[in-house]
Amino acid sequence: MNADVILGLTVPFIGTTLGAAVVFFMKKKLGDKVTNALGGFAAGVMVAASVWSLILPALEQSASFGALSFLPALIGFWAGILLLMLIDRLIPRLYKRAEQASGGTRTSMMALAVTLHNIPEGMAVGVVYAGWLSGIGDITAGGALALAVGIAIQNFPEGAIISMPLHSQGYSRTRSFVYGMLSGAVEPLFGALTVAYAWLIAPAMPYLLAFAAGAMMYVVVEELIPEMSQGDDPSVGVLFFAVGFTLMMSLDVAFG
Repeated sequence: MNADVILGLTVPFIGTTLGAAVVFFMKKKLGDKVTNALGGFAAGVMVAASVWSLILPALEQSASFGALSFLPALIGFWAGILLLMLIDRLIPRLYKRAEQASGGTRTSMMALAVTLHNIPEGMAVGVVYAGWLSGIGDITAGGALALAVGIAIQNFPEGAIISMPLHSQGYSRTRSFVYGMLSGAVEPLFGALTVAYAWLIAPAMPYLLAFAAGAMMYVVVEELIPEMSQGDDPSVGVLFFAVGFTLMMSLDVAFG
């Protein structure tokens, strides 16, 4: 595995780690406006990444299908949506249960939910790098890195969402940081597994790109949009959604 791929797979984990490190610098829990801003920003990044880094390349790679070139993207997208829906049914509404629970139970559920939702994000990065290594379509190393950076930006608030509540419940800063950091460890692992089997998944690349997009969009609609709309001033979340969207769009176009 070359250095570019290793860097790309590691970048999202670095984002989670930096977010978890917020616990060393902040004494109080995140306020509503900060939570809205972080949720909106993360949602904007993920929507833009889903479109520019995943859906559009999937459509380009299916051009040989002619009038049915949309079909692989449609099938893959729905597969991603349904898988995440299944996860939420099997782990009954972790975030909603977390809100009703208290203490360690609440934080454990939140950490598990974030960890599970990090799996398709790691796969998304792995799929794009696998496409680049396989020479499929117009995927470039810069475009793959742009997706990895975008997901890392989105992971920053997720790391804080784990570490800050743990510290407020009495855990030490170091222990809270470690737990927050570990919630992102699944991303490079599943990304590396995806790249390792690039030769096998190459024919299904358009489906897999769209699958990753569907999984990410599910997280946006199910988790991030409600989070960015809480409190008395939801416009903060909307504003930062626009910031995240345009930033990720710019990164993908500039590096792609």
